[in-house]
Amino acid sequence: MADKGDEPSQAPPSAVPPAAPAGPASEPPPVPPARPLDAIDRDILRILQTDGRASIRSVAERVHVSRANAYARINRLVEDGVIRGFGARVDHERAGQGASAYITLKIVQNSWRTVREQLQALPGATHIALVSGDFDVLLLVHTPDNRALRELVLTRIQSIPEVLSTRTLLVFEETDLGPRPDRPAELA
Repeated sequence: MADKGDEPSQAPPSAVPPAAPAGPASEPPPVPPARPLDAIDRDILRILQTDGRASIRSVAERVHVSRANAYARINRLVEDGVIRGFGARVDHERAGQGASAYITLKIVQNSWRTVREQLQALPGATHIALVSGDFDVLLLVHTPDNRALRELVLTRIQSIPEVLSTRTLLVFEETDLGPRPDRPAELA
């Protein structure tokens, strides 16, 4: 789908501490510099990425530390901003969001913060990135159908004054490559 101008959550697991409350939508809350991660921290992250509902007891047993140590480490990872939250991986189609698209945007120079704030408020926006290359912003959206996607792009996104042009790339099929126990760890 060619567009404007440029043609060519979450509930934490019961035993795992909740993430700190979020600040205003425009700026994330300040976080202290992250402390270095050791092998146990990386193992804890792997476990929680694979199963965010893992209990403290289960995590402690799997990394061979006490429950108090596991709890303290997870708290530190949350406080340091290494763990940004706990959530569920959703099958968007089964959840009634059958149309997905990546939307590229060219924006007015130095307008990133303003544009990001407006994009965050869009229904169905799940990922926003400031990137380099032929466009400035990459946005992933999930909508109920193509009509809702069209409305989102043509009415909502293109009405943002700092957006110079958009291009929509429909997603025909997607595969979540989240961490799995059968795949080598990314954090090692």
